[in-house]
Amino acid sequence: MTISGSLCVILYLAAAGLLFWRLRSPDTESNLRRGGALTAAILAVCVHGWLLKNSLWRPEGLNLGLAQAASLFAWQSALLLCVLSLRRPVETLGIVVFPLAAAAAVLDGLLPVQGAALVDARWTIQLHIVLSVLAYGVLTLAMVQALVLAAQDRRLHRHQSARWLRVLPPLQSMEQLLFELTAVGFFLLSLALLSGLVFVDNLLAQHLAHKTFFSIAAWLFYAVLLWGHWRFGWRGRSATRWTLTGYSALLLAYFGSKFVLENLLGTHWA
Repeated sequence: MTISGSLCVILYLAAAGLLFWRLRSPDTESNLRRGGALTAAILAVCVHGWLLKNSLWRPEGLNLGLAQAASLFAWQSALLLCVLSLRRPVETLGIVVFPLAAAAAVLDGLLPVQGAALVDARWTIQLHIVLSVLAYGVLTLAMVQALVLAAQDRRLHRHQSARWLRVLPPLQSMEQLLFELTAVGFFLLSLALLSGLVFVDNLLAQHLAHKTFFSIAAWLFYAVLLWGHWRFGWRGRSATRWTLTGYSALLLAYFGSKFVLENLLGTHWA
């Protein structure tokens, strides 16, 4: 880990710590802690982005090893959260997102570069990768939002008061945000799958079959969730279960397949 990497981790953890402190003690200094947390998070995202530039773009091409891909997805989730927090009260998600981004930055700094360079530099393939990364980032925020929503819903149904509940928006607003994030992520995932079908050669080849299968499975889970919410008004625990199931399939689609292929079979792919 370099000095820049250590600074990135410290800033992420400081942001998460301030947000956690704000939940534990929602008092008159709450807004000050929120501002300090967002400032630290924005600085962390900037440092993390600079580290990613050096990690991803190698002299021989674009590197997307397992650690580098995890760091990229985590950075994008942290970046989206910072942007959304400027307009919506969603910064609480940083208690989970920012430590994950810090851990991903550590892995990227410690693990050796082992991903193969992206030889195919066509703009169509790069577009597919960008859409996939955006979809993962937004759906990661939706997953964290589902976890926070589940904790909030459990407390309210058990009539258990907690100081941290006063910092969160009302339950209805939290559910609305969950479905907004899911809808945007689903749209991006649809575009990523469509671009893969159109632009990626041999999408159903042996080394891509598992990724394709789990990606389509995740798409179906999210489609059912959004349809159920629109048609039957699904919310609460049903929404949480479908969100977490879809995200689990998404993790298996990329990181599960990538781990098996790169670390067990010695095959590289972006």
